[in-house]
Amino acid sequence: MQDAPTLDASKIALLVDRFYDKVGADPLIGPVFNAAVDDWDEHKRTLTSFWCSVALRANSYRGNPMAVHRTQPIRAEHFERWLTLWQATTRELLNEADAKLMIEHADRIGRSLRLGLGLPEQLGTRTLGIPIVGSQ
Repeated sequence: MQDAPTLDASKIALLVDRFYDKVGADPLIGPVFNAAVDDWDEHKRTLTSFWCSVALRANSYRGNPMAVHRTQPIRAEHFERWLTLWQATTRELLNEADAKLMIEHADRIGRSLRLGLGLPEQLGTRTLGIPIVGSQ
């Protein structure tokens, strides 16, 4: 029997904290994040607000994730690694139902960001070659 979702803001804050500790130390995506993030504590607060808005419908996040990500040197393999770390961390910290929910949210958001950045959804595939409006 699967657990019922029990997510709350404190669980999301713990997830974000542990996850971004792993991200900052990761040899593939750590350099991208460490170059972009000046204040990890503030970044974690912002991302906790983002995930609370996504998962709890808290309406606490004000920002434009697509615009922020467009300015970064992100490649498809970065998304793959980010998602692998996210999946592992959610499964370590959350019950099965909450982990499943957070992974589904991350998958959906990742697909949207990849599409917006003109990146392939999976490694080894090609994009359609359609230019992104407003990008070089």
